[in-house]
Amino acid sequence: MSTRLSRVVAGIGMIVIAMGWMMAGAQERRPDLELKGTITEANRETYVEVPFTVPAGVVRISVDFSYTEREKKTAIDLGLLDSERFRGWSGGNKSAFTVSETDATPSYLPGPIKPGVWKLLLGVPNIASGVQSHYIAKVYFGRAGERIGDSTLGAAAVPGPVREGAGWFRGDLHMHDAHSDGSCTSESGKKVPCPLYKTVEAAAARGLDFIAITDHNTMSHFDAMRELAPYFDKMLLIPGREITTFDGHANVFGTTEFIDFRLTSKYVPTFNNLLNEVEKKHALLSINHPGLPTGAACMGCGWSVKDTDFSRVHVIEAINGGNADGPLSGVPFWQQRLNDGFRITAVGGSDNHNASYAPKHASAVGWPTTVVYAANLSEMAVLAGIRAGHVFVDAEGTRDRAIDFTAASGTQKAAMGDEMKVPEGAKVHFVLTIMNLAGAHAEEVRDGVVKPLGDAVNDTHEVREFDEVSDGKRHWVRINLRAADGKLLVLGNPVYLNF
Repeated sequence: MSTRLSRVVAGIGMIVIAMGWMMAGAQERRPDLELKGTITEANRETYVEVPFTVPAGVVRISVDFSYTEREKKTAIDLGLLDSERFRGWSGGNKSAFTVSETDATPSYLPGPIKPGVWKLLLGVPNIASGVQSHYIAKVYFGRAGERIGDSTLGAAAVPGPVREGAGWFRGDLHMHDAHSDGSCTSESGKKVPCPLYKTVEAAAARGLDFIAITDHNTMSHFDAMRELAPYFDKMLLIPGREITTFDGHANVFGTTEFIDFRLTSKYVPTFNNLLNEVEKKHALLSINHPGLPTGAACMGCGWSVKDTDFSRVHVIEAINGGNADGPLSGVPFWQQRLNDGFRITAVGGSDNHNASYAPKHASAVGWPTTVVYAANLSEMAVLAGIRAGHVFVDAEGTRDRAIDFTAASGTQKAAMGDEMKVPEGAKVHFVLTIMNLAGAHAEEVRDGVVKPLGDAVNDTHEVREFDEVSDGKRHWVRINLRAADGKLLVLGNPVYLNF
């Protein structure tokens, strides 16, 4: 993303950067346990068990292991036993690992975290006579409902941001693979369940900064994502899942814990029960493709959940695949919620089910692309940016089309997703920055009413400004960019007035 556009949103950047500082502090919390000991030549070519107690309520265990005297050719290998069985052996190739019910560091097995006595298993292939090696194992317990990033080696596939520094990051929030109904062509030409790495490869080839894998109702792909993340280290892999019910589909991001999807059953009687679980886990929910029809061909594809409390809905997938306009678009559904007084972020998702689609195929990986302003390229920061509405959608998933839209009134300033309180008679000054959209036409959308903003864009970088006088009432104002034939190219989130 252009640094010029990043400078335009310096104000919003400071807000999000502050969030980043808080998140960094959360990742540096103290370990729950520190297991210390000494290895001597008496332990050479033996195995040392180091017991520790796992309390009830723990859903993830992360360990950071270190020892002294490496320079004297001391070697201590690392493994893990739970209260019932062997959970893994990384030998000398890893000094840190995490295990949970859904995923684990490669070399270790995912599975239930049962309370009781667990053991670090230390193998000692070598230690010289007279040498004493002191080890320390820092143990972190992740508990149910903990926020992503609240533990040093927690649910995030890689500790710390993939990329430091605030900016605009481009990604795809809705994709499927072999862990649900994604398929592609095998080496011999057969249609087969498509392995996850093909989707990640396609996203890397598109130059995306982040992706979310959202297989239907399952969490099995989280383990595969953890294995791929260290290799695809220029891209953030966000674990998600598509909660697929008979009355609607919704993506959930920000937790690796189970969320029961059996809506209208005795387990999840109402949508509010499901939202309760999402909120307990500090997760983010996005209503998917609400403009699609629902019925026998695709049960629950459209949104028909009774008595949906939209005050508790964070995000709506306004553009699904190639459905930016027309009867299958989710934009009218989203805008109606805005008119009803709800501040809900619009995103896009390819809903890709075949990683081999050509890049210009609607529903190819990255078509559309959701572009998020965040404090850094980390799971917490990207989800915080989405929650705040600091988002626009590139409907055709290009690498460089971009907008920024800001408003100012008196001393107040706002960017996409932000709100200002503007009394009657006060002037609001809007600034639209357009990047790499020469030939496109800009339009203001105010409470759903469209107003053209001048002639076609002439340059790769263009700024347009306009003023409006507040009537003191509630309004939302956002921007679209359209091609000469009217096709939607970029959808912006609103600036909110008096919400």
